[in-house]
Amino acid sequence: MSEVNLKIGPLPDRTPQKLSISVEPALAADLEAYAQVHAAAYGTEASVTMLVPLMLEAFIAGDSGFRKARARRGA
Repeated sequence: MSEVNLKIGPLPDRTPQKLSISVEPALAADLEAYAQVHAAAYGTEASVTMLVPLMLEAFIAGDSGFRKARARRGA
């Protein structure tokens, strides 16, 4: 290994992981509606499958209780 000490270390594995979920019909309809509103707002179509990972990232990033619990666990 190199003797260079960079601020950014080795890159983590960023290989996407496929998940399969089932949602209630009302949530499926809301997700489709959200995708339509998003497309109208930004002029670019984005499918529900493209938006859901971003929604989950935003949800987790905004959950202060989760961040606190995770910090206590040292994870």
